Amino acid sequence: MFRAFERLLHPYPEAEPLLPPKGFFAFICACTQGLRGYIAGLALLSAAISAYEAFLFGLLGRIVDWLGQVPPQRLWTEQGHMLTVLPGVLVASIALVAMQTILKHQTLAINFPLRLRWNFHRLMLGQSLAFYSDEFAGRITTKVMQTALAVREMIFTTTEVIIGIGVYFITILALAGSFDARLMLPFIGWFVLYLGGIFYFVPRLGRVGKMQADARSLMTGRITDAYTNISTVKLFSHTQREAGFARDAMQEFKTTGYRQMRLVSSFEIVNHAMVVLLILAACGLSLLLWTRGEIGIGAVAAVTAMALRISGMSHWIMWEMTSLFENIGTVQDGISTLTRPRQVVDRPGAGQLQVTRGEVRFEHADFGYGGDRKVIDDFSVTVKPGEKIGLIGRSGAGKSTLVNLLLRFYDLDSGRILIDGQDIAQVTQDSLRRHIGMVTQDTSLLHRSVRDNIAYGRPGASQQEIEQAARRAEADGFIADLGDLHGRRGYDAHVGERGVKLSGGQRQRIAIARVMLKDAPILLLDEATSALDSEVEAAIQASLNTLMQGKTVIAIAHRLSTIAAMDRLIVMDDGRVVEEGDHRALLARGGLYARLWAHQSGGFLGEQVDD
Repeated sequence: MFRAFERLLHPYPEAEPLLPPKGFFAFICACTQGLRGYIAGLALLSAAISAYEAFLFGLLGRIVDWLGQVPPQRLWTEQGHMLTVLPGVLVASIALVAMQTILKHQTLAINFPLRLRWNFHRLMLGQSLAFYSDEFAGRITTKVMQTALAVREMIFTTTEVIIGIGVYFITILALAGSFDARLMLPFIGWFVLYLGGIFYFVPRLGRVGKMQADARSLMTGRITDAYTNISTVKLFSHTQREAGFARDAMQEFKTTGYRQMRLVSSFEIVNHAMVVLLILAACGLSLLLWTRGEIGIGAVAAVTAMALRISGMSHWIMWEMTSLFENIGTVQDGISTLTRPRQVVDRPGAGQLQVTRGEVRFEHADFGYGGDRKVIDDFSVTVKPGEKIGLIGRSGAGKSTLVNLLLRFYDLDSGRILIDGQDIAQVTQDSLRRHIGMVTQDTSLLHRSVRDNIAYGRPGASQQEIEQAARRAEADGFIADLGDLHGRRGYDAHVGERGVKLSGGQRQRIAIARVMLKDAPILLLDEATSALDSEVEAAIQASLNTLMQGKTVIAIAHRLSTIAAMDRLIVMDDGRVVEEGDHRALLARGGLYARLWAHQSGGFLGEQVDD
């Protein structure tokens, strides 16, 4: 039975999620798409349970009246038909509660937030590099996790507290009024005062809750940032500094927490005072009417029980309402991140890139990172099919930016980039990157097995193909010796977060094996052998030469000797092409390339060269 209800709501819908709207209620509405029927059912069941519970108090009053008016020997004769109703009502309530709790806990409690996290995560995966350069990874993770849970709790609180208790209170008023209309007055008075307390305290708690959610995500982000870069922290002996950096965020969280608890304590005191007034007023009025003979003893018992029940429920309602507004604050905090539009998106009707030759052409490309300065300025170059070119220039000349634009990590401000005559802005990003292999200087590996990291280039590859790629990348020797704390060895060993358990050279050889396995027609090398020692570099270079056969290659290297043998060298400065030709021709010209070559020390490019 449980399994059937657990399968009602699929937590991982296949459809690509749409960007949620920024408006709060519109955002919540978008989050409930596909499960509004279950939420409506939960609300109806909660309302039915509340009405049933209130009905029991009225029935209690009637039974007390019967006991006071009918002699014991005639009770079953005169009221037996009514007394038999009570067991039936109690038994029926089991089915009602069972349906409500199964719908809540089996269908919605796990699947609902998982569904939101799945969609939020896919939205974040589609964000551009610019988005991630402005945010802590831990902060984004916190918002994905917190917001999904906060939306679920808001829905549950709304259905159980606002709807359920609303129905409960209306039913209690009707029952009290059925004894005597004047008995409704203490409950109405309490309700007005309670609403006043809620309208005063709860919005303030909501604002503090939003500040606290932001402070919590900042605190998590700073702590995660320190863990992610732990080698740098230790290298510079900054453990105490990082602790202090996190403490500043914790201090902000503490401040918002104190403000929240002050409001909670004040609300608790005021709430209890209102409850005491309700009990005194309800009991006092009912006793007064009873002494006048205007109501029976059953009405006194029922009204007193109702007031005592509200006394207990008011504290629960207060905490639920406080939690509701805390969750509202958390959702509002998450909306700012989760609804941020993607800067790089597939155009409507974008097709699949078809690469038959591998020609790459830049036409009057302009780009800047949102500032006035152009990083790429009217750049026009054609890379012929199968041609191997080297990009050369000082740091900041725009070489890596050009590669990122070819991968469409960013969109051009103007101009076009074409592959085999197809504008890369008009094809899907996935199909574009599927045809491009890249090895970077800062190699990042996933905290998975060596096999998974190599197969990331082609997930369907066989073990034989993975091992062959590793051999070609000169990585098979050290892979055999790898192990982890869980006893996994060789290709099954996990490499740690970002590959921290491997040396820089080992990480780069894994990355090269990954690209070799991918075997894309266009190859980008950004300092591909910079982390390797000379002996290994020579072996890898031979493998790269084999890999480059028949491919269009764009290579970046500060060590000019590694790309001097390319078919053509393009020298960049301030985002423009300033020289072009092969190694010998550029040296003979005596321009910027010749000066860069002359100023190399140990084969590396100088940071500054006087013109």
